[in-house]
Amino acid sequence: MEIKTVRVSEKGQIAIPTSMRENIGIKQGDELLLVETEGKILIEKADKVSQSMKDDFEDILKYNEDSLKEVWDNKEDDIWASYLRK
Repeated sequence: MEIKTVRVSEKGQIAIPTSMRENIGIKQGDELLLVETEGKILIEKADKVSQSMKDDFEDILKYNEDSLKEVWDNKEDDIWASYLRK
């Protein structure tokens, strides 16, 4: 863990220390996501968050597909067959 102090400019800007940018892989032009919660600000690379969300939803989609297959493959439940024919 690294702790640094930065000063906020008149325009509300801060500079992220070089060592932190290098550790996280932040380069000029990268998009950052800022999240404020409970008086704290979390800064994370936007592409990292995007990939993380894709990974999280991949499992959800898989389980949803498996659950729906169980429902739709149920031969005793004729109502689903009528919806599929439409």
